[in-house]
Amino acid sequence: MAETVRSTTSVQAKKSSNMISWLAPLVCIIAGYAIWRFVIGGASNFTNPDPAGGFWPAHKGPKTNFSKMYEGGIIVPILIGCFLIVFTFVIERLLTVLKASGRGSIADFIRKVQYNLANKNVDAALAECDRQKGSVGNVMKAGLRKYKEMITSGELNTEQKVLAIQKEVEEATALELPMLEKNLVFLSTIASVATLLGLLGTVIGMIRAFSNLGESGGGEAARELSKGISEALYNTALGIGTSAFAIITYNVFTTKIDSITYGIDESGFTLTQSFASLYK
Repeated sequence: MAETVRSTTSVQAKKSSNMISWLAPLVCIIAGYAIWRFVIGGASNFTNPDPAGGFWPAHKGPKTNFSKMYEGGIIVPILIGCFLIVFTFVIERLLTVLKASGRGSIADFIRKVQYNLANKNVDAALAECDRQKGSVGNVMKAGLRKYKEMITSGELNTEQKVLAIQKEVEEATALELPMLEKNLVFLSTIASVATLLGLLGTVIGMIRAFSNLGESGGGEAARELSKGISEALYNTALGIGTSAFAIITYNVFTTKIDSITYGIDESGFTLTQSFASLYK
């Protein structure tokens, strides 16, 4: 009767704080309001500032196109906050993906490991993993440790040893992949929501513009309408710009993560095929 596979794993769960996932959006929205209220909406940017101040001062007569954004309404600071959220998570994901990519080409790393395994030099293959320092190297290293253990094990047959190596690789992969994909949901969500928020701000601005139009007459009515449309379109521009930035960066990161994932899959295949062919 064949023995069951009894294999302990050397893979340890990674402890990581996800504080940025809930703290960053809150801070960015507050920062967005601060930029809108105190930078764009600074009293010096208007010919008729509202001395009372408050949460939403009724400043009039913006001096520059930049200060005209203030009159776009309360949706503007939310859109600025959304842009800051995207920017924050782009930096966070960039650092994570660069670290996960490791040093050098993933394809070259796998070829070097394959060469060392073909020469039955597991220690040299492990040294390559230490030099790679990425997610592919981490998964390969976990698999190689089990690989080395299975070479000297006399309790299991070849098929069971291969299964033990495969299980080790799968456990290491299950720990690496969530770290790569974490927080991408913010980019994908804002890519959709920012455009809708921009349109909401535009609709609110248009409602206000036509409301003012009804209260005015003659040339003053035309000026109020053109002013209101201009203010409303600032929301559209901010929403589309933020959405475009989020979509582009999301696609860049998913493409890079797919490349790393492919390297991890190839690593597992390399280990199991090598062991099955060399240690029958």
